[in-house]
Amino acid sequence: MIRRALARAYWAVSRWTLRTEQPPTDRPGILIGAPHTSNWDFVLMLAISTSVGVRVRWLGKHTLFKGVMGPFARALGGIPVDRTDPSGVVDDIVSRVRRGEVFSLVITPEGTRSKGEYWKSGFYRIARETGMPVTLGYVDRTTMTAGLGPTLELTGHVRADMDLVRAFYADKAGFDPSRRTEPRLREEDRPAPDAATGEAAPTV
Repeated sequence: MIRRALARAYWAVSRWTLRTEQPPTDRPGILIGAPHTSNWDFVLMLAISTSVGVRVRWLGKHTLFKGVMGPFARALGGIPVDRTDPSGVVDDIVSRVRRGEVFSLVITPEGTRSKGEYWKSGFYRIARETGMPVTLGYVDRTTMTAGLGPTLELTGHVRADMDLVRAFYADKAGFDPSRRTEPRLREEDRPAPDAATGEAAPTV
């Protein structure tokens, strides 16, 4: 309750305007933070999620959880990630979901605050393997608004799913528009698996 009150107080005095749809709070999900162009994105996403009553988890390099910063990072919902074994991340999330833990996993799929060519596909793989819905969070400097958009159930047809993501973020510029990366995955040109056979279907 204290965190939520502080978040609402922040929006009351902030230059930013909160415009948000209510994401599911009765099941675990993934919360996309995009465009990711500044360290302020993380602060804004915490304020957004807390104000709507979402329990947040986020992935961080395992070194952030060592020493005096460790307890603080965990208190904010951090989950340490050993980048030498990235496959362990999915296993950890799946385990938490199966134990009945309800949370929103914040992921910044651009992977860097600099302009790039593609988004990283980790959020997509986790969503498909766990059945978690994906809520589109955003920061838009041009309108000074931030919030949560629609929640999507990914189908496995990567290009079609990402078309929806691209349409939503088309007018969202981020904190620093010059660093924005277009929502696109390398996997989009790969054929989606056939639901019945599990084999790749022809690309349309």
